[in-house]
Amino acid sequence: MNTNAKQALPVAVLGAGPVGLAAAAHLIERGLTPLLLEAGASVGANLSTYRHVRLFSPWQYNVDKAARRLLQGQGWKAPAADVLPTAGELLDDYLLPLAGAPGIAAGLRLGHRVTAITRVGFDKVKTRGRDGAPFLIRTETADGPRQFLASRVIDATGTWSHPNPLGADGIPALGEAELAARIDYGMPDVLGAARARFAGRRTMVVGAGHSAAGTLLALAQLAQEHPGTGIVWVTRGSQLARVFGGGEADGLQARGQLGMRLKALRDAGGLALHQNFRIEALREVDGRVRVIGAQVDGAAPVIDGIDRIVCAAGARPDLALTRELRLRHDPWLESTDALAPLIDPNEHSCGTVRPHGHRELAHPEPGYYAVGAKSYGRAPNFLLATGYEQVRSVVAALVGDMAAADDVQLDLPETGVCNTRLAYEDAAAGQAGACCGAPAASAASCCEPAPSLSGACGCGRPVEVSCCA
Repeated sequence: MNTNAKQALPVAVLGAGPVGLAAAAHLIERGLTPLLLEAGASVGANLSTYRHVRLFSPWQYNVDKAARRLLQGQGWKAPAADVLPTAGELLDDYLLPLAGAPGIAAGLRLGHRVTAITRVGFDKVKTRGRDGAPFLIRTETADGPRQFLASRVIDATGTWSHPNPLGADGIPALGEAELAARIDYGMPDVLGAARARFAGRRTMVVGAGHSAAGTLLALAQLAQEHPGTGIVWVTRGSQLARVFGGGEADGLQARGQLGMRLKALRDAGGLALHQNFRIEALREVDGRVRVIGAQVDGAAPVIDGIDRIVCAAGARPDLALTRELRLRHDPWLESTDALAPLIDPNEHSCGTVRPHGHRELAHPEPGYYAVGAKSYGRAPNFLLATGYEQVRSVVAALVGDMAAADDVQLDLPETGVCNTRLAYEDAAAGQAGACCGAPAASAASCCEPAPSLSGACGCGRPVEVSCCA
């Protein structure tokens, strides 16, 4: 296929969630044709699974700028900027109208689950002529497999559909598959549609993130309404600063309040907390679940009498889709290697990130970009506004507007917590913004201390926050 014929093909956007639809809006604004392939029966299919959850970020952070312009051209009225929507409201009041916009609706294919991406006539090994070949995308549909050609690919398939297992070693715990009917992954609607599964039962929540916190607080409310409802909280580590958060110092008020409420519940004895508990196996004993942990001092800890388990241990990208593409991932985060130092949760726990765009998201396979939550790999601190700026930069690069593509700007709210410091407990948090003991010129310039031969404070690899200690 010649270059002109290839360029006439649409740009494939995989996944019609918030970031995928934003990518489509930017493509339309730049004069390109999007082809949106969505596995679900509706756009925002993953959001629909937790539509009861109220988001931390208000509408001002949840609406992409190009999408806003497209919608306003259709007479759409934006919600109040400072209101916190639920996931369901984000879907109903924003994503569904956006999906109905003429330029997007024409290229939207629902019920198309992408199973593989490759180049026409090329496997991963073959090089000569590769860059001139269009992408071939295979999907599974109710009518059988279908294939599509595309000039470029923006992969916004996310991670929500691939939750991490209960096993602390990154693989399912022994017995996890056999007891799958007792396990919910993600954020079940404890106070709504799933109430009957949890009322009057003893539930164990596994995880130390905001999804776990929300579920624990919902269970606490359920316990007030249904005596006999028990709550067990299991974390693999001992540091709870990230989930307790920054309190009043958090730029997203609802996120800060969530952590404070959870801390109060823990302090009041409203749940049984097991820290440093690394799950190895599940067994059914007398009709209930026994949870067995990794040995500590020669003995395996056990939690008995569990009726249900909620696994809120995060999610991971599906890398099998792109096995025939030439991609380069960070060895442990599974993001691009250029993005990994900015988001590594081993080093950073703040919710703001350094601005990044097409250069940090590029792979050795020209024309392919993973964006949104998938771009973060296994890192947990992704925010929608980050994905919107990613796709703006990527689409600008696709049309050759490198000045716009490189002018990446990101204005995100601080979390009020960095590493293990709690801003509402530590008076010294007023010094946030320090960089190696001195004021940081900007969020982008803040860096973590690194040892030097002289013993002086040096700067290690850059981090994404302006609240470093």
